[in-house]
Amino acid sequence: MTTIKINELKKELKQLDNKELMQLVVELYKLNKDTKQFLSNKYFGEEAVRGQFEQTQKIIEDQFFPERGHPKMKLREAKSAISSYKKMTGDETGWLDLMLYYVELGTEFTVAYGDMDEKFYYSMETVYDRVVTECSKNEALAEHFKDRLYMVLWNSQGVGWGYHDVIGDIYFNGGFEEVEE
Repeated sequence: MTTIKINELKKELKQLDNKELMQLVVELYKLNKDTKQFLSNKYFGEEAVRGQFEQTQKIIEDQFFPERGHPKMKLREAKSAISSYKKMTGDETGWLDLMLYYVELGTEFTVAYGDMDEKFYYSMETVYDRVVTECSKNEALAEHFKDRLYMVLWNSQGVGWGYHDVIGDIYFNGGFEEVEE
């Protein structure tokens, strides 16, 4: 598969007039749902970003607690939706919120349904670690998420495979302290 390099693309785009350039963007819009969402976010701003945030939350929720049927447990699909949200919006707070939501639901799921496999816990731990790491770099984000981060630690008590211990290590190594009840 041969693909055009960015420099070559820029060279070709410079040769197009406004009408041709507009037609190309419209074709891309019709061709790809990610492009459609990206352009919506860019031109409709907060409203479109909020819609994408809610859609991503629903994708995550459906992996653990769907409205109908059994849990899908396609963790990669949930994480991919979270990644796509960040790429499309640049909204770091929303991105961290979605990652933490993923861990919250994963923790709730394992508490409700029992022990999962090592791969499941590793996924929860790595995403939680990413949120804590990002929050430890930014005091405003740390303040915003500290209670929810602590609740994951609290809710993980009694979960197998050392999950609670790892979550605790991540939480306290990230500079967070125990929250007074």
